[in-house]
Amino acid sequence: EIQVAAKLGGADPDSNARLRMAIDAARAVSVPKDTIERAIKKGSGQLDGGEIFEVTYEGFGPHQVGVLVECQTDNKNRSASDIKALFNKRGGGMGGVSWMFDRVGLVEAKKSGEFDPEEEAIEANANEVEAGEEEGSWAFYGDADAVDSIRTALTERGWEVTKAELSYKANTITELGEEQLQEVYEFLEALDDHDDSHRIHASLN
Repeated sequence: EIQVAAKLGGADPDSNARLRMAIDAARAVSVPKDTIERAIKKGSGQLDGGEIFEVTYEGFGPHQVGVLVECQTDNKNRSASDIKALFNKRGGGMGGVSWMFDRVGLVEAKKSGEFDPEEEAIEANANEVEAGEEEGSWAFYGDADAVDSIRTALTERGWEVTKAELSYKANTITELGEEQLQEVYEFLEALDDHDDSHRIHASLN
């Protein structure tokens, strides 16, 4: 992610919000400083190394669930072939499903004490808030160009930000039964296990 961000927006995190967020995420999981610096230099062309491409594949999974797979890869042909095979193996197929999603800014954060999540979202100029992936965390959604401003506002209000990134949010939900959901989860896990997959989005709650 650092390498891709540096490639797209330059090596200066002060002027490249995506790079700044990627560096913060790396530091949060104790990625060594020299590893971060090397990724920045590779992405910005200061060091030779395999070029990383960012590609999004879309299709229908089991039971017509819309799925977007964001990949970061050094070989687009390999990734396309592998992802297509995973869709086909589970009874799905590649095809346009981006209409089922909105491009959004996502900020996940935690805060101790009593607070009203809706009020916090309003103060941070987020459009929506819901329970986050981690226990005790909240996910704030806003416009795609508002990620950094939402993160800054929440930090100033005492929140510990754990994730800040561009994302997709389903605007069309595929309703499924428990057994059908299990099939979909197994498919999503198979996608997640692929080396090139970076983020996966599905038309589910």
